[in-house]
Amino acid sequence: MRDYLILDVFADRPLAGNPLAVIPDARGLDAATMQALARAFNLSETVFLWPAASPGGPVPARIFTPGREVPFAGHPTVGAGVALALAGQGPDLTLDLPVGPVAIRAAADPARGMGAGHAQVSRDGRLERFHTPDAATVAACVRLPPETVVTTTHPPVMASFGLPFAIAELADLAALAAARPNTDRFRAAEARWPSALDFATYLYVRTGPDAVQARMFAPLDGIPEDPATGSAAVALVALLAETRGRDLTLSIAQGIEMGRPSRITASARLVQGQATGITLAGDAVVFARGRVAV
Repeated sequence: MRDYLILDVFADRPLAGNPLAVIPDARGLDAATMQALARAFNLSETVFLWPAASPGGPVPARIFTPGREVPFAGHPTVGAGVALALAGQGPDLTLDLPVGPVAIRAAADPARGMGAGHAQVSRDGRLERFHTPDAATVAACVRLPPETVVTTTHPPVMASFGLPFAIAELADLAALAAARPNTDRFRAAEARWPSALDFATYLYVRTGPDAVQARMFAPLDGIPEDPATGSAAVALVALLAETRGRDLTLSIAQGIEMGRPSRITASARLVQGQATGITLAGDAVVFARGRVAV
């Protein structure tokens, strides 16, 4: 038997934010079993942790969606940081992920019930841009007319700060609320513009100078919609920082249409016009604890 946690990430209360399964001690599990567990939990991601080789050393970690392993994702790193803080580790932590070491500052908040905390993830790197899909294709993937896609700030772009997303701005919140994934159109778009996440699409609307509301659809990866997507948030803040030509901190609301409101804070630092460092921050609360028979 093996312990697990379910945390609601990017939320300050249970039944909000993005649920995450955490296996605190994955010793003895092979990749096939981890993938099977991720399918069984059927959440957007499951994170597996191993004990550090030495006290205070990097904590090895792997992240799986229901369909595949991914090298980095936002809400699993924030959630893992809070889970480790609740276990008495930190506040300064390092996760050893396939993308390399990821620094986390995390702390528990015992005043908030059954288990809660806050974590901030920091990563160096650079924004990568892979494709520029046309607005009509992005709109068709979510059953919207092409004119709802805004191209004045930037055209639709597939960009990554760890994971690739097709990022597009929409005209208003009504268009964002009306979006519905069309799996056939996603398959056609993925065939034309292949990526590690099967044309995962991140749509946003500006709600303030440094605030947006967003939705993310990845039906080909078993995620019809995600209530909070940290890896897309960091790609967006890096993209907008480069577009605006300044350091940027962005407040992102997501999951509203799903009834799982989430709040993400993402920041990007520019060096010679490039976003070379990001931070991702949010709360997380324990929703459930249990054991699995593996």
